[in-house]
Amino acid sequence: MNDASSISISQNLNIIREQISNAEKEFGRTPGSVKLLAVSKTRPVEDLQAAINAGQLLFGENYLQDALPKIAALPGSLEWHFIGPIQSNKTQPIAQHFNWVHSIDRLKIARRISEQRPPTLEAINICLQVNTSGEASKSGIQPEETLALAKE
Repeated sequence: MNDASSISISQNLNIIREQISNAEKEFGRTPGSVKLLAVSKTRPVEDLQAAINAGQLLFGENYLQDALPKIAALPGSLEWHFIGPIQSNKTQPIAQHFNWVHSIDRLKIARRISEQRPPTLEAINICLQVNTSGEASKSGIQPEETLALAKE
């Protein structure tokens, strides 16, 4: 079997898509209902372009300073997901450039992103980050706080 360094991005994507398709069948999911989010942190624009050429359109980034140049360099119908921790001073560019935010753990951040979202863009999708392990080193709200934050 080839090691990861000798397999192209396109080949890797095809392997993963086949695994997803098999899992959809195995678990009775509608074909195509599972989406692949390629976490592109630390990867150069050239690698992302290779993935785009292979049909990948959803990308996750966790460092805003690395993501913004990639977003600018790769215009088009891509879907960008912010997956990292969010500082208050970074909410505006996140609101302006991302379709999804996966790491909301404070009402203040959710409100800022909502208020700073340009009216010309669709509403931003958010995911609440819940610390289910209770580990102090992990981010996220406590499970018992989830419903209250979701309602807000």
